[in-house]
Amino acid sequence: MIKIIRNFFLTFACILLFSFHPLHAWAKTNRFYYEKKGEVIWEVSTKEKLVAITFDDGPHPVYTPQILDVLKQYHARATFFLVGTRMTWYPNIVKREVREGHELGNHTFTHSFYNKVSHKKFLDELHKTDKLISRYQKKKVKLFRSPGGTLTKEIINSSKDEGYKVIQWSWHQDPKDWSNPGVKSIVNHVINNVHNGDIILMHDSGGRRQQTVEALKEILPELKKRGYRFITVSELLEVSPKYKNLFENEWYHRINL
Repeated sequence: MIKIIRNFFLTFACILLFSFHPLHAWAKTNRFYYEKKGEVIWEVSTKEKLVAITFDDGPHPVYTPQILDVLKQYHARATFFLVGTRMTWYPNIVKREVREGHELGNHTFTHSFYNKVSHKKFLDELHKTDKLISRYQKKKVKLFRSPGGTLTKEIINSSKDEGYKVIQWSWHQDPKDWSNPGVKSIVNHVINNVHNGDIILMHDSGGRRQQTVEALKEILPELKKRGYRFITVSELLEVSPKYKNLFENEWYHRINL
């Protein structure tokens, strides 16, 4: 019982810490400035019933294949923001993600938080993961999401210089599945807050993710029943006039796997 209580307070403390973290506060304060410039994307304005489900921190040898099975069952495409080291451990899962029509995004090489590493280290992690991703897919606009969604001017400017679009998530679509709040909590958060053009944040690694898998089994059929389609972030960007001309040629190119 003492261990359970201790773990509860540790989880609660982590949530509070991130909520009041200066980088989180900076991102929230500067959201509309960078969103207007198109340098950071939280969601896309569209009249179509489209959402982009994203998964961070993978791939994972147990949970990612289960998630891929559920996505396949409902003909849903998603965007996976991958950690470079994990790509080297589980290349066959990465191949499957691409083969089944999903999209890969850069989530650094070791999931290092920018405020804990040098700028040089950040760029090195970006480049190493970029080289790995390029083995599996090539696209005109590259997608990056920093660990924890932390943003600074340096992250945004450097990512832009490297040809990346910085992808966050809709503020109302973070069900905090990483904290294992319960399947129903994850399901209700996503379904009760869904809007056209949402970018939904979920995780396929970084801890036990069975709740995410089970929640996805309820979220997808319910949203599908409401008329929603599940597409990748790049496809969502193509729907919006604001981003429509991002891709001069075919936005997604597969290599022979």
